[in-house]
Amino acid sequence: MRNELSDLVSKEFLSRHMQSPFVAGESAVPVTGKVFGEAELLAAVNASLDFWLTSGPFTEKFESRFAKTVGMRHAFMVNSGSSANLLALSALTSPKLGDRALRPGDEVITVAAGFPTTVTPIIQNGLVPVYVDVDLVTYVANEEALEAAISPKTRAIMMAHTLGNPFNLDLVAKLAQKHNLWVIEDSCDGLGGTYKGLNLGTFGDFSTFSFYPAHHITTGEGGAVLVKKAAHKTIVESFRDWGRDCWCPPGCDNTCLKRYEWTLGELPEGYDHKYTYSHLGYNLKSGDIQAAIGLAQLDRLDSFIELRKRNWAYLRSGLNDLDEFLLMPEAVPDSDPSWFGFALTVKPGGPKTRNQIVQELNEAKIATRLLFGGNLLRQPAFMGTPRRVVGELTNTDIVMNDTFWIGVWPGLTTPMLDYMIEQLHLILGAPK
Repeated sequence: MRNELSDLVSKEFLSRHMQSPFVAGESAVPVTGKVFGEAELLAAVNASLDFWLTSGPFTEKFESRFAKTVGMRHAFMVNSGSSANLLALSALTSPKLGDRALRPGDEVITVAAGFPTTVTPIIQNGLVPVYVDVDLVTYVANEEALEAAISPKTRAIMMAHTLGNPFNLDLVAKLAQKHNLWVIEDSCDGLGGTYKGLNLGTFGDFSTFSFYPAHHITTGEGGAVLVKKAAHKTIVESFRDWGRDCWCPPGCDNTCLKRYEWTLGELPEGYDHKYTYSHLGYNLKSGDIQAAIGLAQLDRLDSFIELRKRNWAYLRSGLNDLDEFLLMPEAVPDSDPSWFGFALTVKPGGPKTRNQIVQELNEAKIATRLLFGGNLLRQPAFMGTPRRVVGELTNTDIVMNDTFWIGVWPGLTTPMLDYMIEQLHLILGAPK
């Protein structure tokens, strides 16, 4: 029956999901997208037949394999990259961390030019984000601003690798060691990238990843938190799984072999450990069908990474002669990013504004994105929220007003890339 099912899935994929030939000016050029095949569809179908809808055997396999792929001790699959950030930051408030636990009013250094859910967990946990400016062309935190941001209240650093470009890892490691700071490495855009030969996602105490369809691999909705030390495993697991003290996996009981022998809090002796809670947690788990898809996607990861690098380099070469009008992106020294996007900042005095360029690209069926929230402090949701700001955030405002990015995802073909290059030249009045 499984063989018959495999044949049917193959036929369904060929009839429903095969990509149409690209026609310049008629076909859409998406800025992001998912690449999948028969293996992912079959994985989803097989997992659905098992009908283990919550996390289960496929989740355990995915977590183990993903941790080994990145190079961290443990991985915990969750329902999104944003949930991964919330989980990682919340875990640092655990009383089990003793004097190192984050408490309301403590400061966490981050950047103002980024995605909101890198910052919102800081505010949601009663902490104070400290915003620093970024450098143009790399779009990661300015080093002088990072050093100036340290205060007696600073307890952690939480930043993202912008569009896959690593943030200042040497300096962050130095500051963390000197001031006894936690580091959360938001690697949602950087899976497969390296810095000095080491994988992104292995530098922080915790690292986070997203498996949304736009990202390097996809499970639909999904993400992960990775931890470096075994001592943090049960804390992250507890916050993810309702805040419970019990560490039994779904469908299992009495892993500790003393389920009715615990005495915790002010509960009566022997209160069921499965219903004992040591943290104010959440239910952020993902499901087994998503994990099965993720395992199939991991088989493609190496090729995805190479295609992202190839596409970024192709755009860099093809657009380099437009540096009179556009600031070209650069990789951080000693890094080899697995790029999420190709960022461009419009220089002042050029023939077109950022908004005009983006609109004309859209009319040409070429999708773009802005650099996420621009200056987050100017976003409606962040106005009036606690903060400390280091410096003027000059470059952050430039990003907000003048920066956009185009795609490098593996589904882009060479004709698509050529069309993007051609259209940008035409829009800026410099046809190739």
